[in-house]
Amino acid sequence: MFKHEPIELGYDLVAETTPNGRMYKTPDGKSYPSITTMLGYFSKAAIMAWRKRVGAEEANRISRRAASQGTRIHQIAEDYINNKPDYLKEDEMPHIHFMWKPLKKVLDEHLGTIVLQECPLYSHYLKLAGRVDLVAEFDGKLSIVDFKTSRRIKTRDEISSYFMQAAAYSIMFEERTGTPIAQLVIAMTVENESEPLLFVEKRDDWAPFLLDKRDKFYKSLA
Repeated sequence: MFKHEPIELGYDLVAETTPNGRMYKTPDGKSYPSITTMLGYFSKAAIMAWRKRVGAEEANRISRRAASQGTRIHQIAEDYINNKPDYLKEDEMPHIHFMWKPLKKVLDEHLGTIVLQECPLYSHYLKLAGRVDLVAEFDGKLSIVDFKTSRRIKTRDEISSYFMQAAAYSIMFEERTGTPIAQLVIAMTVENESEPLLFVEKRDDWAPFLLDKRDKFYKSLA
């Protein structure tokens, strides 16, 4: 059973999907793009090249499958952390069962007290917003924990955007609560792999890259 000591943020964010991506409206009326929208701006060219290479039909099939399994794994993780006894359905697809086991191993071995789960965060400093998967103790340290699914094993160099995303959540959390978080954790489960990928990083190693991307993104809108 996981222990929960939730922080009450005292607000919610209104989200809207626009032609320019997902936007969040803050309690004081400002509108900020999601961190995933901002980072996604820089991967558009690579995604288009990939779609051209594999063909639109295959690209759509892969994207739908990835989105579906990502959503399902996230929901299972959320229910498991919330100590729900029926977090995993017996009739769940076999590949979902397989992909859940490595992530469950990470949670069982490393996760401590839960502070926030699937909560909206924003930062006036960053001019960004988003929903964090998890803020919790990880190996005894308060951490931003983000869950990822993948079709293949990825290296640290390939997932810099994940670390920048987690760094953004850390900055948002500190701005909203006054509590700094130095540790970032990416827990990834991979199709056809029985072991998880676990990356533990320092926020301050990635904040400069995040700010550089943020500045370039906003300049592109000018």
